[in-house]
Amino acid sequence: MHKQVLIISHGGDLHADLLIPLLADRGHTPFRINLDAFPRDYQLCQRMRDGQPSARLRHLPDGAWLDLQQVGAVWLRKPAEYAYASEDLGPQERAYARLETDQAMFSLLYSLDCYWLSHPLALRAAQWKGEQLERAARMGFRVPDTVITNVADDVRAFRAAVGGPIIFKAMSTPTLASEAVAPEEQISRGIVTTVIDDAMLDELDAVGEVSCQFQEYIAKQYELRVTVIGSALFAARLHTQDDARTAIDSRDMSAEIRYEACVLPPEVHQRCLDFVHSYGLQYGALDLIVTPEGDHVFLENNPVGQFLYVQQLIPAFRLLECVADKLIEEVLCRSRS
Repeated sequence: MHKQVLIISHGGDLHADLLIPLLADRGHTPFRINLDAFPRDYQLCQRMRDGQPSARLRHLPDGAWLDLQQVGAVWLRKPAEYAYASEDLGPQERAYARLETDQAMFSLLYSLDCYWLSHPLALRAAQWKGEQLERAARMGFRVPDTVITNVADDVRAFRAAVGGPIIFKAMSTPTLASEAVAPEEQISRGIVTTVIDDAMLDELDAVGEVSCQFQEYIAKQYELRVTVIGSALFAARLHTQDDARTAIDSRDMSAEIRYEACVLPPEVHQRCLDFVHSYGLQYGALDLIVTPEGDHVFLENNPVGQFLYVQQLIPAFRLLECVADKLIEEVLCRSRS
């Protein structure tokens, strides 16, 4: 009996939805945990008896069981808020339930001796944008001049020192956490990367509320989305300068700009792999720009970044298939050991 693939995400994750039939076609039926239905739709039992651990999960809607000792590979995708059997938990009850569920979930997961795409501890270490820039610079990438500060005068001094345009870019989420509050509590749906003009300099005192990231604006020839899966690398060239909607921020998917496969210079290719793996990650989605002079500039790495849209725009990039093949390869390797 071969070991099993475990997928952890939420019920609305299309990436996980599409991966499951690919695994099934290859003879592997994964077990999926949807965190937005956990623990409501699951039963969990982790034991320690006579020094020997055991653990199992049951998905109540279909009755499927998972022996955690048989997990050979985990694909950790996206977080979500837990769901509980009682919908009327009070604030303190819900806060306590969340903490206890974290204890149960991560006690279970951290005990797994298997392949991770990618491990939660590695994901946490890899998510901090300021640290990413410092690490990328140490590894030989060119990075934008950057200031992260809650002092308005620091921003003004930074703009003067740059001697040209600067941008504001959210570090955590461009949605400004709008998804974390009820619709009636939303005051904004988000903000794109924004060039700071002279008029905005008069509003900089607002950064005293929370530290913000500002960077020099670097002219682009095009952008790159570099997806790393294990030791495989897929580089997509984004012709962002073909449309004004994506000239500053490539994330406006209403602009039908060209995406095409490209080959990175060998040293940049290896540097991207080394950067992702330096965290212990097995997946990364890096954003780079290429200047009109041909320099490659590191912007950020997204440890659980989306990739399905890249495959849809460049069908030759078999990214889902690469994930499936990697998980099965690791499962079979651990089944034989």
